[in-house]
Amino acid sequence: MRSLLRLDASSRERGSHSRTLCDYFEQRWLADHPGDRIVRRDLVETPIPHIAARTIEGFYAPADQFTPELGAATALSDTLIAELKAADILLISTPIYNFSVPSALKAYIDQVVRIGHTFSYDGANFTGLVTGKRAFVFCAYGAAGYLNDGPLAAFDFLQPYLKLLLGFLGIGDVRLFAVEGMTGDAESVATEVARARREIDAELSPMALA
Repeated sequence: MRSLLRLDASSRERGSHSRTLCDYFEQRWLADHPGDRIVRRDLVETPIPHIAARTIEGFYAPADQFTPELGAATALSDTLIAELKAADILLISTPIYNFSVPSALKAYIDQVVRIGHTFSYDGANFTGLVTGKRAFVFCAYGAAGYLNDGPLAAFDFLQPYLKLLLGFLGIGDVRLFAVEGMTGDAESVATEVARARREIDAELSPMALA
């Protein structure tokens, strides 16, 4: 049995295209792997606090200076990192907000990117410590033109950032699915969603997963 950790970052708990796309993937996955378990963390319904100065101090404190107060300040980070490391597969659903990730997702990221826990540094090189996992990322763009080298491609700091970040943590096997033009007319939206679903179907085909 595998464990899938699902992170949802859209402020729209209803009518979210990124959430709906991830729902479709999840349903397809569980149909083929009914014994697998989904651990859900809705970053909007239960927000992660923005990282505090005391937490950062705890991240970098030497062991002999790590006080109970610093332990309390880093407890949430400990929990989130343990949850991430326990997962075999990571699912992230997120829209693009102002050309990058929503603050809800960034708050989560700031708690889990932690030296000595999810990455190491030897004075010359960084090494990701969250290894042996796959990640599937589901992105939604309100405007068209971000994908396939469109006119807004240079404004897309969502997919490149997440792929770089996950790789930095040690997750090199990252598959991204995206829909754009979600503020367009209903027919265009339906066509775009159908295209993304076909990509998911192809990704989850037995041959692709072999």
